[in-house]
Amino acid sequence: MRSALAEKIVTTEGREHRAPLGGGLKRALDIIVALLALAFLSPVMMFVALAIKLTMGGPVIYAHRRVGHNGIPFQCYKFRTMIQSSEEFMRSYLAANPDAAQEWAATRKLKKDPRVTFLGNVLRRSSLDELPQFINVLRGEMSCVGPRPVVDDELKFYGTNASQYLQARPGLTGAWQVSGRSNTTYDERVAMDCQYVREWSLWTDIVILVKTIPAAVALRGSC
Repeated sequence: MRSALAEKIVTTEGREHRAPLGGGLKRALDIIVALLALAFLSPVMMFVALAIKLTMGGPVIYAHRRVGHNGIPFQCYKFRTMIQSSEEFMRSYLAANPDAAQEWAATRKLKKDPRVTFLGNVLRRSSLDELPQFINVLRGEMSCVGPRPVVDDELKFYGTNASQYLQARPGLTGAWQVSGRSNTTYDERVAMDCQYVREWSLWTDIVILVKTIPAAVALRGSC
């Protein structure tokens, strides 16, 4: 089920049957890149999965509901980087720490998230935690390049630009990732997402994909 806001936007804008941004050309690039990435990175993914199991226990993959094209929700996959029962812990932590609650309300993240383990922090800083999202790409739920995947209650922060977000499949990487990532403000990320949708071209996707590699290697922080 879509969120109430996504349902309203889709109904108002008449986007129920609108094809995702980029059409077949962008989809073809997504499939090629995702298949190549999974083929070459499968040993790394197996090593990461084993490291998580040995050091953190519990599930290796974390699935979280995100808003997709036309407001249709999907389960976004990541390697687990947090303690188990992290959502319950977060509610208690924010209730006991007003400064952290204010930071969370403004940016939807914490610079020092107490839920993230040591291994999880390494995976996030290197973007290795996002490798399972290539499966989302193959399933057609995400694109290799696109707007940052958001949860239902973040869509309101896009304001009148929310309809632009819903035109595209969320991206594994994007302009936000190669332009500072966690060093950018939320409003700046929204602006970059919307500019990307308005000015999309296949060449833009290729440039962002190429830039993503050094951005990840430079360990600029997680999205």
